Order: sequence, then structure tokens, then C-alpha cells
Amino acid sequence: MKTKESQDVRKRRARTILKRLKKRYPSATTALHYSNPLQLLVSTILSAQCTDARVNMVTPGLFERYPSARDFADADQTELESMIRSTGFFRSKAKNILGATKAIVGEHNGVVPASMEALTALPGVGRKTANCVLGGAFGIQSGIVVDTHVLRLSQRLGLSSNDSPEKVEADLLPLVPKNSWYEFSNLLILHGRETCNARSPKCDVCMILDLCPYPKSRTRPLNSRKAQSR
Repeated sequence: MKTKESQDVRKRRARTILKRLKKRYPSATTALHYSNPLQLLVSTILSAQCTDARVNMVTPGLFERYPSARDFADADQTELESMIRSTGFFRSKAKNILGATKAIVGEHNGVVPASMEALTALPGVGRKTANCVLGGAFGIQSGIVVDTHVLRLSQRLGLSSNDSPEKVEADLLPLVPKNSWYEFSNLLILHGRETCNARSPKCDVCMILDLCPYPKSRTRPLNSRKAQSR
């Protein structure tokens, strides 16, 4: 019977992973293109169940058409839906963007708030989106962004056995130094895209292979639930 690893063992593993991946990706950050907190907020809402590359194709025209929170808040929903259609789930995304920007205009003088409490109070904004905005736009280490890559790698690397973004984040927070929470998310995302992909991980070229329990039990099922909650 396999003995459950201690918190200290997992913490050492997480910090070694952090150190190695920082060498591989010294400038790890989000792949979303943005110039200010509002643009990052909108881009993150659009990235739900959509690739960052696709979002980056849509946002230049979108941000030119709607340069401020008030412009978004006053937008015609049908027009907005048309502009973001290719990102998928465009009706719900348009509704969330309109709801969030109307609240930003009405409650925050048109300025994206810089706190977890205020961000998650905006319509359509959950903890994952708030972590993205706070870490990327404000440099605030509010938590760890858990997307599909982070969830998958956290399980494979033995850092969490949970299958919900909230529980995985709770498992990761004590393992990673607080000043690296946002960076750790982006490092795992980059490694997940380049090497440890979902269907055929490139274990033969993985720089953290010796730290990973996954190859030793390749036949075990991995949780397939997507971490798309916002």
C-alpha cells in the first residue's frame, strides 16, 4: 500500500520544479496580449474554453472599438457578440463583459479594481480570472491560476490529488513561495503546452522527469475534468 507523501516532500518537489522551470522559461507570463488591466480582464473572460492564440486574434480590433470600460459598458450586445464569436460561447462571454464593465463604471469610476473581493464581485468574474488580473496587471500575488494545464500537471507531478480548480489551488498555495504564485502558474502552463501535453507527454525530453511520479504509473487514469471555471 502506497504511503501518502508528507507536505514537506511535496513542498521540496514543488520548489525544485519551480527552480528548474524558471531556468527554462526565465520570462514566464501570460500569453494573452494586453496593455492595461481592463484589456487583461476582457481577454481572460474570452479565454474560457478558447486558446490564447485565438483570443489574441480577436482582441486588437475589439480594444480599438472599445478602448475604455465605459465604451464596453455602452456596447450593443449583438455587435459585441459578433466581434467575439470565434472565441466560442460568445453570448455568455458578451454578457459577462457587459456586466463586469457596467459594474466597473458604476461602482469603481471606470477603473478595474485591484482586490480579490472587488474583482470576484463583478458579474462573470471568478477567482481564476481575478488571479490572472491581479498577478498579470497589478503584480499582486493573490493566488495560483488553475487552468487545464495547471490542474493536469499538479496531478501528474503529485502535488495534488484533487480534481477541482479551487481544491488544487488550495493544495498548491502552501507548497510554493508566495512571491512566485503567479509565476508558478505560468511556468506550469508553458511546460504543459510545450512538453507535458494531455494526450502524449514528451517524457523523454522533460527536464523534471525525475521529479514526476506519472511515468511510473502511466496506465492510471487521469482526471479529465476541465478547469474552466472563471
